Amino acid sequence: MPDTPLLDHVQFPADTRDFDIPQLKQLADELRVETIDAVSVTGGHLGAGLGVVELTVAIHHVFETPKDILIWDVGHQCYPHKILTGRRDRIRTLRQPGGLSGFTKRSESEYDPFGAAHASTSISAALGFCAARDQKGESNKVVAVIGDGSMSAGMAYEAMNNAAETTKQLVVILNDNDMSIAPPVGGMSAYLAKQVSGGAYRNFRRFGKSVAEHMPRPFRNAARKAEEYARGMVTGGTFFEELGFYYIGPIDGHDMDNLVPILRNAAAIDDRPVLVHVVTQKGKGYAPAETSADKLHAVVKFDVVSGKQSKSVSNAPSYTKVFGTELIKRAERDPSIVAITAAMPSGTGLDLFGQAFPERTYDVGIAEQHAVTFAAGLAADGMKPVCAIYSTFLQRGYDQVVHDVAIQSLPVRFAMDRAGLVGADGATHAGSFDIGYMGALPGMVLMAAADEAELAAMIATSLEIDDRPSAFRYPRGDGVGVEIPELAAPLEIGKGRVVREGTTVAILSLGTRLQESLKAADALAARGVSATVADARFAKPLDADLILRLAREHECLITVEEGAMGGFGAFVLQMLAEKGALDAGLKVRTLHLPDVFQDQDNPAAMYATAGLNAEHIAAAALQALGVEASRAVRA
Repeated sequence: MPDTPLLDHVQFPADTRDFDIPQLKQLADELRVETIDAVSVTGGHLGAGLGVVELTVAIHHVFETPKDILIWDVGHQCYPHKILTGRRDRIRTLRQPGGLSGFTKRSESEYDPFGAAHASTSISAALGFCAARDQKGESNKVVAVIGDGSMSAGMAYEAMNNAAETTKQLVVILNDNDMSIAPPVGGMSAYLAKQVSGGAYRNFRRFGKSVAEHMPRPFRNAARKAEEYARGMVTGGTFFEELGFYYIGPIDGHDMDNLVPILRNAAAIDDRPVLVHVVTQKGKGYAPAETSADKLHAVVKFDVVSGKQSKSVSNAPSYTKVFGTELIKRAERDPSIVAITAAMPSGTGLDLFGQAFPERTYDVGIAEQHAVTFAAGLAADGMKPVCAIYSTFLQRGYDQVVHDVAIQSLPVRFAMDRAGLVGADGATHAGSFDIGYMGALPGMVLMAAADEAELAAMIATSLEIDDRPSAFRYPRGDGVGVEIPELAAPLEIGKGRVVREGTTVAILSLGTRLQESLKAADALAARGVSATVADARFAKPLDADLILRLAREHECLITVEEGAMGGFGAFVLQMLAEKGALDAGLKVRTLHLPDVFQDQDNPAAMYATAGLNAEHIAAAALQALGVEASRAVRA
């Protein structure tokens, strides 16, 4: 455990309110060391938290949290905040089963007034707290901390545009670290950088320094501090001023001497919203993070001294890497293929595509709505856009999927990574709903890969579809180790396959539960129950011929999917009902994710909780057949 004598006496933010600046600096140093040590044990998001250590200490020192509302955008940077707000004794349970969430979470602490794990929501939520406060005649402060990467999403500007006419007291802290998960894109980061580095300002600053050098030391120090305060006036902030905000900055987010008094000044402004522009360094204070390209944004367990991460070795490539690699193969043969990501190039595998085809790769920032409609425009003019977005993030662009893509039958291809449960990231990042929300759209072709070879084939299939939209889903993690063809052939649209023939039970799997379905068939065989296992491949259009045959030739039909209720199983039931296939007494069970938001755990345990592992599939079949299932579930 690190040596943290001052932090050891801080249980809640109130314990810091009487600290002087040297003590706050010491507290920040100890907090940084504690954060590094804790994340080395659990893994998680490291770089973002290290960048806001001083800012976290200063905010909790100046503002009376939790009476004053503090909202962190996304939550990647909230680990130091958790340590200071009564959760230090549990900080080494981060992202573990039954432990602290890796993001802010309302049910976890009164210091987390608003949960967040998706970007760009903080200002809107904060404005809601402001309006509620004003309606009740209360006087507490409201603070939102938002990163420059999150400022690439339109929602942040929608909230800022509404702020001045809604409330007189709101502090927005723009944490400008010039780097979100990937280098930020678009005009915002460039605008902020130009304000600090513009020639006119730098010339003025050099002139001021040359004059100050001839002054006595006290005057030189006063001039330096005055320059920090005056920088906002010199450089502008006009954009934010036009939105009705009082702009302060940019200021050094690691300089406690300036940070604390400026935040005090901002807190005292109650006649208009305030934007404090704070410049920080992601990964600050930990050499391996400072020198890493991504500033160690997300890490697994690691050695504190060397920074070396304990990454396991797999015999199979990740689905994400398979996607990136296969898309490159196709793009080498077809110059009309372009790829789009929303600030997640490495997370979606498009970093590989971007290296191969930089001019055909578009990172639009944290702007899923724009990404979808941008892809629609590309498709309308004859290109073949592949829009790679996490399943849970695509939810933010669903209106555009409906109106700008599906209604117009435009051939946009949606690669939905992180489909199904995702382990330590928990409910906010689980791809639970895309089967239902994409499958509901007329004309959509919706596929789910059972293994990495099928993913390659589904990429090929989607690129062949030129008259309607298509989507394919695949999970986080590694494949199952099957061989991938040099160039996979497209699938016949709407056709599944039988993997194993049986007579009594039919197990119809969509996605990567196929391996568990085969294990379930083995367990059933051991009980004397013969099972057919089929890989649906398509949730839309369904393979009606295959499903009707399974219904006709078997006593029981089990559907299995890594998605919420109202998805594949519901589609199958609807079709069977319409065809009259349920009239003869077919026993049907639909296995899907439970109707709850599942908390973080390792994926295997999460699927066990969901009842989607082999023993649960077998038990469901036996129950449907009226056979005692308890002995089929292994202890």
